[in-house]
Amino acid sequence: MATVELTEKNFNEIAGGEGIVLVDFWAAWCGPCRMFAPVFERVSHKHPDIVFGKIDTQTQQQLAASFRISSIPTLMAVRDGIVLYAQPGALPEAALEDVIRQVRAVDMDDVRQRIEASPA
Repeated sequence: MATVELTEKNFNEIAGGEGIVLVDFWAAWCGPCRMFAPVFERVSHKHPDIVFGKIDTQTQQQLAASFRISSIPTLMAVRDGIVLYAQPGALPEAALEDVIRQVRAVDMDDVRQRIEASPA
């Protein structure tokens, strides 16, 4: 699957439902972002069941600010509407595949129970 552009208008619809969404926060002027982009795109074709979304931090400043993005590229993994991972830095392909493996392995029932049990 090719990557999709995420915006304030479509983010909740795409990332708020069931399934896995990987989000690449990036900007055109960012060298490491340009290096990570082909890796992100290549891996997206290997995992058609995952949505690979890109957020341009220049045009989607509010959305980036809502996630407190201060360094790009930042990769965020969302599963069933819950952010499981968010780290800055361009990953090599093997590391991105490892993140995907780990996100797939998470027991989401356990995560939801922990969220419900934690104080507000």
